Amino acid sequence: MVKTVIKRTQEFDKEMEVIRLGRYSEGGRRPMKVKMRSQVAVEEIMARKGKLADDVDYKEIWIKRDMILEEREKEKVLRSEAKEKKREKDRDREGFLLKLGFWI
Repeated sequence: MVKTVIKRTQEFDKEMEVIRLGRYSEGGRRPMKVKMRSQVAVEEIMARKGKLADDVDYKEIWIKRDMILEEREKEKVLRSEAKEKKREKDRDREGFLLKLGFWI
């Protein structure tokens, strides 16, 4: 499956090592860790990962680079700040529309 998603198996086949993470449960899905030996291969895959959303078969597959603990914590803070800003924007929009007499 990893080879299908990456789609350049002839070039990357020798450069990658796939490791399944988590415990097996029948019918369940587990994350996979893919180690690449070449930084060029990683950069090319990361550049093309957005195209997965266009493909119906792979729409639920996510590709993220490995991060250290500090990077994960920083990303978590940024995500929570973005969610809060979106909530505030939605509240402001709702209040504006109610003042105009529109119902949401």
